[in-house]
Amino acid sequence: MRRLFPVTDQTPDEADREWSLDELAEAYAYPDPAPGEQPWEHWLRGNMVSSLDGAAQHDGRSQPISSDTDMRIFGTLRALADVVVVGAETVRLEGYRPARAREAFAARRAAAGQGPAPAIAVVSASLDLDFSLPLFTAPLVPTLVLTGAAAPADRVARARAAGAEVLFAGDGAGVDPARAVAALADRGLRRQLTEGGPRLLGQFIAAGVLDELCLTVSPTLTAGDAQRIAGGPALAVPARLGLAALLEEAGFLFTRYRRI
Repeated sequence: MRRLFPVTDQTPDEADREWSLDELAEAYAYPDPAPGEQPWEHWLRGNMVSSLDGAAQHDGRSQPISSDTDMRIFGTLRALADVVVVGAETVRLEGYRPARAREAFAARRAAAGQGPAPAIAVVSASLDLDFSLPLFTAPLVPTLVLTGAAAPADRVARARAAGAEVLFAGDGAGVDPARAVAALADRGLRRQLTEGGPRLLGQFIAAGVLDELCLTVSPTLTAGDAQRIAGGPALAVPARLGLAALLEEAGFLFTRYRRI
């Protein structure tokens, strides 16, 4: 692993080795407010992977364009978060399971006042979900479901019966991204991570609530018509982010961009 930005005085031996989980956790720590700034109420970080030709997935899944190091970073980002926010379609396609406690991060989470594992928050307007899955019936931390006030009452009842906690973050059938972020923060879940899918990430971008994007650029080409990392309506004016960090290993680029 090499750190390309910010520039450091790494020796070849330091650059050409696998980073420890502690080193990854330090590299991806949630930011502290700058001097004179108010503490942030919540920080929403996105984590996605993209091929060189812009595909966010291959055959409907992100794994084929990922790598072992990308998955270690994926696990590190989860271990640093209070909550992982994910769209219903991604839950269905990727076979989401509850987040697990990891001994390597136990002391760090305890020192930060966090529970043993992040909660999973599923965003769904229709609540068309399989509530018999372990994600709902056997999580270490109760799974949250974010939906609108007009969600079908029978499905709200099924979600609650399965053990999920339902949060309403919209007046109609849909979920308002800004209200979803605020609702999670009101529960003390301030360090937020979204893993997509592209439609959900696009909604967060359009609402102006995405604070940071961790994007892995995979040295792969897929062609085809796969989705990009973000979907939905285009912004009237492109949002500009600033480069915060850049790591490289085996041709994979691990980037961090923050709002400016």
